[in-house]
Amino acid sequence: MPLNNKEKIISIISNGIAVFSLLQERDELPKNTTMYDFVLKVIPEDIKSELSVELIDEVFHYVTSAHGASGAKNG
Repeated sequence: MPLNNKEKIISIISNGIAVFSLLQERDELPKNTTMYDFVLKVIPEDIKSELSVELIDEVFHYVTSAHGASGAKNG
């Protein structure tokens, strides 16, 4: 079953957050690049209408809490 646009954008946001975090840890981001700026650049134009700051925030909070919860269980 193909992904709908909402599912696609959530996947891209999640991936964008992960890449942003890795680049941030390696100090490889241009100065003053925010997570929002970075995510905006990786969203394809054809689904950008689905994007909102609230959705980015929601995905970010879910991903960070999910990683925190799994880390607590494993370590």
